[in-house]
Amino acid sequence: MPAANPFHADVEAALAAIRAKPPARVFFVACGGSLSIMYPAKFLLDQHSALPSDLFNAAEFTARAPKGLGKDSLVILCSMTGTTKETTAAAEFALSRGAQTVGLTTEKNSPLATVCDHAVGFEAPYSTGVPIDAMNSNYARLYQLVMGLVAMTEGNDLSGALMTSLAALQPAIDRAHVTLAARFADFAPRFAKEDVIYTVASGASFGAAYSFAICVLMEMQWINSQAIHANEFFHGPFEVLDKNRAFILLKGCDSTRALEDRADTFLHRFGSAENILVLDALELDLTGIDPVFRGNLVPLIFFDTLWRFAYQIAELRQHVMLEGRRYMKKLTY
Repeated sequence: MPAANPFHADVEAALAAIRAKPPARVFFVACGGSLSIMYPAKFLLDQHSALPSDLFNAAEFTARAPKGLGKDSLVILCSMTGTTKETTAAAEFALSRGAQTVGLTTEKNSPLATVCDHAVGFEAPYSTGVPIDAMNSNYARLYQLVMGLVAMTEGNDLSGALMTSLAALQPAIDRAHVTLAARFADFAPRFAKEDVIYTVASGASFGAAYSFAICVLMEMQWINSQAIHANEFFHGPFEVLDKNRAFILLKGCDSTRALEDRADTFLHRFGSAENILVLDALELDLTGIDPVFRGNLVPLIFFDTLWRFAYQIAELRQHVMLEGRRYMKKLTY
């Protein structure tokens, strides 16, 4: 990769070491919200490289012990604080099999960062409350790793286009908040009364739907939810749809958009528009983001804006978000 490549220093250091021993297989491993970012990362790698990859919950990765894991493997792990025990254990397991490991975390001295071959730092606003530029997020660092692997294995260096797109991401997020403000203000009073809200998406956006369902609606709002794949919706889940059921549909701009369009049509055919919150990438101003990467960057716009929507719901429900959790990080489990 050219010396002028503008990837983050931690990413460059990891890639430099990996180049000496290019992997034949990649494993994306994490839990919860950190697992959700692995979905679009795998999607990005699948679309740009023939390099095989798998995605695992960290505890299942260790328990399943895939035989394909070995000295020619690269295991990419993520934990926001680097203290997720299952993820650290997964890194140790990968190392015991001779695999190379990269750990993404906000804490460079954390257990995960310490045990992995390479630690890649990122910034996160959700636990600190301090706003960040999205180009410093876990998504951004992970995409740099992926596209570094693409350049390494396919000879297709898109690093410049990626970094230009990442620089344009935060302005796109800021514009999206303005675009969606009135819609969120309209839906929040109705959704605040719901006990069940489903989230639907496909492709690169599925991770954002997954994270919003389990980490925000369930973990922080105590609202029953499920992330439903836009095509799996037609293989059972659509039977719960009626005029009173609440759905959030994420419509991205990657190659799977037709799946989300189909779900959109069915939702509005048998559901009620006032209970179907649609976030559509085609409504957003994505100026500066290269078309090659729009499908993968839109999910971060979706999640960032939905996070603000969640706080609106919380205020109406008189529910405290992070501090109100009953079990998470408050007891041994």
